Amino acid sequence: MSTAKILADQQIRECVDDGIITFHTPPDGDQIQPASMDLRLGHTAYRLRASFLPGQNVAVQSRLNAPLVMHEIDLSPGAVLETGCIYLVPLQETLNLPDDVCARTNPKSSTGRIDVFTRVITDGATAFDTIAPGYTGGLWLEISPRTFSVLVRPGDRLAQIRLRRKGDGAITNAPSRSLDVSLALAADTLVGYRAKRHAGVLDLRVIGGHDPRDYWEALCPRNGQLILDPGEFYILASKEAICIPPGEAAEMAPIAPEIGEFRVHYAGFFDPGFGYDGAGGAGAKAVLEVRGRDVPFILEDGQTVAKLVFEPMSQNPSALYGSTGSNYQGQGLKLSKLFGAWV
Repeated sequence: MSTAKILADQQIRECVDDGIITFHTPPDGDQIQPASMDLRLGHTAYRLRASFLPGQNVAVQSRLNAPLVMHEIDLSPGAVLETGCIYLVPLQETLNLPDDVCARTNPKSSTGRIDVFTRVITDGATAFDTIAPGYTGGLWLEISPRTFSVLVRPGDRLAQIRLRRKGDGAITNAPSRSLDVSLALAADTLVGYRAKRHAGVLDLRVIGGHDPRDYWEALCPRNGQLILDPGEFYILASKEAICIPPGEAAEMAPIAPEIGEFRVHYAGFFDPGFGYDGAGGAGAKAVLEVRGRDVPFILEDGQTVAKLVFEPMSQNPSALYGSTGSNYQGQGLKLSKLFGAWV
């Protein structure tokens, strides 16, 4: 069997030209990334009682009625999606995948860093964020703000999609290599941030305009340890410098999900060129989104908490991550682009 290879930006544009990807409104000029494409919110949000999967041969739209849907929200003038609620929003992109192309979706980095949980569903879906070869139909984004309420509008981008094309064999998910990722929790230095409860609304279009002190508490442990409080959300950084070469992309995965005491990295796509010296990265750190679960749990400096899984590109992208500007290229410990500098 052969591994399905990730399509590069120029191949994604070919998919657009060939009608494999279509749009309800004209695409944005910067929507296509080196190994992924941003997905845009449509004009309506459905407030749900609970999350769901439609199941085989069932259309998402057929499920959107009472009692599952509590009410509809027009996003056109802007609307606040509130903490602790579940919303479903049709996306502006539609897929017409051939039989040799599958897809996977993931929250964008800026979405994960503000603790907004998202996942994509499709008609007939039996799993989130996974789109089978040959799928034809629309995309829907489930949105659940966990810590901060957010102001959204049509066209806002909270998730992204990667396309994979198989070779002569069947599609597999076999990685080419992986890298263990550990925590940087050196004593008496700034090692991360803990989100504040009951903070104000975050406007997703106000880049750099939110004072981080209103939303975050800085963490400077004295002994190289950090105790995670159950249910709290943290931004931490990797000890390792990450470099994604032009011929590969990567995705972050938990190192041991069976531990159950914390979850690491909600937004896991890393594009070719991240941390790559030739694209101005010079070994960027991975920013880790961590949520405590169940009981208090001690994390220590150098503790391995995640794994970076590398996958081959079908082609080198025409533009590497960071080569045309990025908020996170060459990053150390860094909050979402929505926040200004910590003064």
